[in-house]
Amino acid sequence: MRFEPGRLIVHRNVRRGRIGWVRTARVVSDDDRGLVLWVPRNSPVAGEVTEAGLGMRAVPFTEWISSSYRLAASRWNGPSVLKFLPAGAAHSVWWFRDAHDRFAVWYVNLEEPGVRWDDGGLAGVDMVDQDLDVVVRPDRSWEWKDEEEFAERLAFPDHYWVADPDPVRAEGKRVIALAEAGEFPFDGTWCDFTPPSDWVTPEELPPGWDRPPVR
Repeated sequence: MRFEPGRLIVHRNVRRGRIGWVRTARVVSDDDRGLVLWVPRNSPVAGEVTEAGLGMRAVPFTEWISSSYRLAASRWNGPSVLKFLPAGAAHSVWWFRDAHDRFAVWYVNLEEPGVRWDDGGLAGVDMVDQDLDVVVRPDRSWEWKDEEEFAERLAFPDHYWVADPDPVRAEGKRVIALAEAGEFPFDGTWCDFTPPSDWVTPEELPPGWDRPPVR
């Protein structure tokens, strides 16, 4: 299944069969290397929150797993971001920008390989975010991110969506080696990406954005 460039899709994170977050994105390209998505500034998104309106990172995990949830619509709060989902890989790479829309860092999001779906009117990619991440700076120096959250959640195997931390870390180390060597996608590709001028940021999440996950 391939998505046409320019198509509006949703990129979704799934947690134990529930939608964790949703981001509206435009397809930049889709080929043998993988899928490239553009999430523009102020694009419609949604995220899981407690009944009090708090996101998962705003409460201890012990409180989160005992809460009830709802999906709250909002807007992408920050500069536009480019995402690369390598075909079959257990990670994605995001090009983060600064407040002036200039490339700032690569963000390696460790995740289970995405599963695509297409309902005709709407298509998307569902994945499981494994929480541990790697930040790679323009000089190819790097650091792990969210290690404390990762460790905290691993202590609750009956509730956490990551069963084994070892493959997650191994994937991170594999991608770190690519970054240190300056190999694709850490070779400057897409750092100056500019979307087509006729791409309009939608006002709302597209119908069907909250359909049941395929994972």
